[in-house]
Amino acid sequence: MADTRTEALHQNAEGLDIQAPDAILSSLANAQIEAAKAVRGAIPAIAAAAEIIASRLNSGGKLAYAAAGSSGLMALADALELPGTFGIRRDRIAILIAGGDEAFKTLAGGPEDDTNEASAAVANAGIGKGDCLIAISASGSTPYAVQALEDARRRGAATIAIANNKDTPLLRLADTAILLETPPEVIAGSTRMGAGTAQKIALNMLSTLTAIHLGHVHDGYMVNLTADNIKLRDRAARIVAAISGRGKDDAARLLEKSGGVVKTAILLAAGAANADAAEKILEGTGQKLRPALSLIEGNKGTKAPVLNTEPEKGQQGD
Repeated sequence: MADTRTEALHQNAEGLDIQAPDAILSSLANAQIEAAKAVRGAIPAIAAAAEIIASRLNSGGKLAYAAAGSSGLMALADALELPGTFGIRRDRIAILIAGGDEAFKTLAGGPEDDTNEASAAVANAGIGKGDCLIAISASGSTPYAVQALEDARRRGAATIAIANNKDTPLLRLADTAILLETPPEVIAGSTRMGAGTAQKIALNMLSTLTAIHLGHVHDGYMVNLTADNIKLRDRAARIVAAISGRGKDDAARLLEKSGGVVKTAILLAAGAANADAAEKILEGTGQKLRPALSLIEGNKGTKAPVLNTEPEKGQQGD
């Protein structure tokens, strides 16, 4: 049917439409599992990409995602969750999806061929030197994704490509190429299935490792989460309690003192003099909690509170 793996017929697809429902679902489930396994081969490339993204974000740059169709939905899911899960500011994330806002209603196919729209999206997002763009395309040749990557690269941004077919334009053009060589789809060309699953896994891994590099994860806890609902406020208190060894009520009190900032609350529990002092310690450790805790531990035994930033009596502000 086609030269690319994502358009080829799966070996178990013959007679699919006359098989029993259980047999069809077994084939679909097995295909998803096989697609997920393909991500393992991309681990070195994902690791390299995460270092690049973390470096750009750490230096004040933006992270942009560019894609069309199902790949656009995978990008959207990853990008929208970064602020809540890891506290990455929303204005540091750009989502470029073929068709713009209308894509969220119709996901029409035509816009994926619109290279002018891709160029305009990159320009309007202000992507350039110091930023990073991830372009995603199962085929590796979607015009929108390829054009967005070309424009971002020409404007000085670091570029990362994720594709499911090897030796494709997107992978050749990118600074860092992530190949997810998934098997043919059970429904030939339906890349929302296996290819999409692999893309989602790779993006999860990429953004999580980036967050770890940025100091937003401590042990298995999301210590930079944005606690903006009941569930997340409860989670924040449980994280503070687990890391500090304090009771949950005490953790909630410390969170109030920290303005809801998990890392700051943990440092208060560890002995930081006040929220300002805790934040100053974090600035010195690149927002990484573990060295900040070590710094406080190393200062214990001194008479003065750790980095007390409150004015002395008789000074301004007394």
